[in-house]
Amino acid sequence: MVRLEMGFLLLIVLLICVFGVEANGSDHKYKENDHVPLYSNKVGPFHNPSETYRFYDLPFCTPDHVTEKKEYLGEVLNGDRLVDAPYVLNFREDKESQTICKKTMSKTDVAKLRNAVSKDYYFQMYYDDLPLWGFLGKIDTGDSIDGNENDKYLLFKHIHFDVLYNNDRVIEINVQTNPNLAVDITEDIEVDVEFSYSVKWKPTDVSFEKRMDKYSKTSFMPQHLEIHWFSIINSCVTVLLLTGFLATILMRVLKNDLVKYSHEEDSLEDQEETGWKYIHGDVFRFPKNKSLFSAVLGSGTQLLALAIFIFILALVGVFYPYNRGALFTALVVVYALTSGIAGYVASSTYFQMEGTNWVGNLLLTGSLFCGPLFLTFCFLNTIAIAYNATAALPFGTILVILLIWTLVTSPLLVLGGVAGKNSNTDFQAPCRTTKYPREIPSTVWYRGTIPQMAMAGFLPFSAIYIELYYIFASVWGHRIYTIYSILFIVFIILIIVTAFITVALTYFQLAIEDHNWWWRSVLCGGSTGIFIFFYCLHYYHVRSDMSGFMQTSFFFGYMACVCYGFFLMLGTVGFRASLLFVRHIYHSIKCE
Repeated sequence: MVRLEMGFLLLIVLLICVFGVEANGSDHKYKENDHVPLYSNKVGPFHNPSETYRFYDLPFCTPDHVTEKKEYLGEVLNGDRLVDAPYVLNFREDKESQTICKKTMSKTDVAKLRNAVSKDYYFQMYYDDLPLWGFLGKIDTGDSIDGNENDKYLLFKHIHFDVLYNNDRVIEINVQTNPNLAVDITEDIEVDVEFSYSVKWKPTDVSFEKRMDKYSKTSFMPQHLEIHWFSIINSCVTVLLLTGFLATILMRVLKNDLVKYSHEEDSLEDQEETGWKYIHGDVFRFPKNKSLFSAVLGSGTQLLALAIFIFILALVGVFYPYNRGALFTALVVVYALTSGIAGYVASSTYFQMEGTNWVGNLLLTGSLFCGPLFLTFCFLNTIAIAYNATAALPFGTILVILLIWTLVTSPLLVLGGVAGKNSNTDFQAPCRTTKYPREIPSTVWYRGTIPQMAMAGFLPFSAIYIELYYIFASVWGHRIYTIYSILFIVFIILIIVTAFITVALTYFQLAIEDHNWWWRSVLCGGSTGIFIFFYCLHYYHVRSDMSGFMQTSFFFGYMACVCYGFFLMLGTVGFRASLLFVRHIYHSIKCE
């Protein structure tokens, strides 16, 4: 345990050193008329965040030689493809109007741009690592003529940049498009377009260290912050009341059970046992499919450790707004480094259950989550390649991920498995298991697995329901999530409620003499992941404007993997809590 704790500590220190803690890691200083890098990133439909394309895929003014910026792993996973922009914004150099190029748009180019304007295409750029956005054009809805809409498709041909500076550093940049300086691309005819831009520099008192605060403040408005805290308080009160209510009932029932069983032990006449004590010889009987069960616990424990480390990095300030790709890099690195946890937990559990096929169990553990994720990625990456979207990963990036999996994830998984195999720990059971299992009596329908899963998943989901909207609006929209402290509180509430409701349902299951609680506790604990997936359906059809085959595939494909990960993680939490509870109550009675 000491070695594991030291390993976790070294992992945290390593990640903090890799990503940095402060948002002002850049030390960019410029003199007057110095060149400040401006990169064009991507374009795409505003309502489809995954459907993005390279900037020069549209017929803009393309330079003779396009220089691509070197990108890190997380930036590529984020879909960033930065290239030199056609605009020159030297430090503190005002420009009234500067022509980029004069271009004759063919009919094909006009149709392509009109389609982009009709889908609300936007562009994204980075200036000195500061993001900026703008729309390519707009639809001017005119009056109806003979019942037909007289819409005009206008393409913006002039962009104005407002740049704020403090001494020798860039603080803020805003972009404006002038509808009066637009060209009509409604008809399929050749159009002559003169693209131009202007720049205005203004001084400001905002320090360089606080230049990212603008994005944090505008990510969610003050009233949204109040809603955040209101939702947290509401969830806490609800959870405290419900868990307190259930805890009171459960403790009183347990107390009565213990008193009754102690009287039965003192009485020679009363030899018949009823209730959960009646199955003490079967309650610690190992479940079916021991290898799969151990793999679920190993993968779930790894994902729980992954979530905790990501929260630690978020709380120390690593994921500041528009730290491009930092979250994706952290997910890949931390998942690879925590694979030893999955191997250790799966192997030690498997050998405690007297398993023999150690290699097969380790292979199953390594592929239980990565396998479906890899198959989903292959399918979605093929779609992105067909669409020629930036979401398609280059071969080099795929090779890097495979090397990480081969050289880091797999060896650590095997090392963890070897450590778990050599731990030589026996399963701690307070009661001796009988040779033959006792028959489980028939029960009413609402005691079945699916109704119990529905009841187990509803309470944890109700505690995180409000916060899910803000997370979805950030991941599948253009909001920026920065209130990680609130998210961490919600995560802790989710873990506590999942553990408690699973323990309560496990007790009720044992009380009716059903000893197959092992898999049931995993299914009930992980059922919140199923509720989250149903919320995905609601969000897509009601809360969002996403459309198209590619965006729909990406949304449901990756959210299915996320919900599956939640199922494994919370299922592990539910089982561990139930195991502690079952051991405790059977330690409290005398079992023969």
